Amino acid sequence: MISGWEISANALNTISVLLAGRNSSYTWITGIVGCLLFVYVYFGAKLYADVTLQIFFIVTSIVGWRNWLHSSTGTQLPIQRSSSSLIIAVVLMGASVTLGYGWLLHRFTDAFAPFLDSIILAFSVIAQFLLMGRRIETWYCWLLVNSIAVPLYCRRGLFLTALLYAAFWINAIVSLFHWRKLMKMSQESRVQSPRSEESYA
Repeated sequence: MISGWEISANALNTISVLLAGRNSSYTWITGIVGCLLFVYVYFGAKLYADVTLQIFFIVTSIVGWRNWLHSSTGTQLPIQRSSSSLIIAVVLMGASVTLGYGWLLHRFTDAFAPFLDSIILAFSVIAQFLLMGRRIETWYCWLLVNSIAVPLYCRRGLFLTALLYAAFWINAIVSLFHWRKLMKMSQESRVQSPRSEESYA
């Protein structure tokens, strides 16, 4: 049964994504309200790791909103690949948080699927930080998160949220290929630039 709270939370988060695409600072306030509603929805579904994740998004949205309103103009951060050492560290960190937080939920709460829920928590946080650094590996993290979230939310009756995450899964695929294309174009441009300068010498 889809509740009005779930519908409102998804609607606000969808609006937040659309506003972000239009480069509007109102993306942050709609995202904050949407996450607050999801805290209520996930708590009722006993998905406590997701409650924690929404609190994380609320805090980072407040910081993002402040940065957007008070940031200085600078050069655009290029799309980049993470080093092998960073990828290994990210995987180990995600696995550690998943096992540790999953055990805590399993031991001390009545959480449903605590370890799967903790994967969503751990790798959503990692994906958020990778996205802040404009690293292409963020989309691999979101693919993992969405692949687990869709069936998990269906099992808890959060069908609208599951549908939204299925759309996010498709978006992650499209974004991954788009970022690869942009990164390749940027690399080719940097290679051709010195040759252009030599032709004018």
